Amino acid sequence: MKFTVQQMKFELMKSDDYYLQDFKVKKDDRVFQFWKKNALSVELFSEKFFVQKMNYIHDNPVKAGKCIFPEDYKYSSASYYNCGDDYFGIMTG
Repeated sequence: MKFTVQQMKFELMKSDDYYLQDFKVKKDDRVFQFWKKNALSVELFSEKFFVQKMNYIHDNPVKAGKCIFPEDYKYSSASYYNCGDDYFGIMTG
């Protein structure tokens, strides 16, 4: 089963409203924002560079104190890459 961003928001609302508050914004056109607008894109020119960036992203919930291990954070792809778990059914490898 695949989830849209809207469905993920509702899943967060049902399961853990505490984490949903991290995505709350004061905007005229939305209440929650999951991705940073105008994010800087970086060319992933090698596998080593890609893995470094992916590990950085996976470590963010750990650094924020939301979990102990990256794969423990339900809304991260770390559990897919490290354990093969695909909670939302959207990962393709």
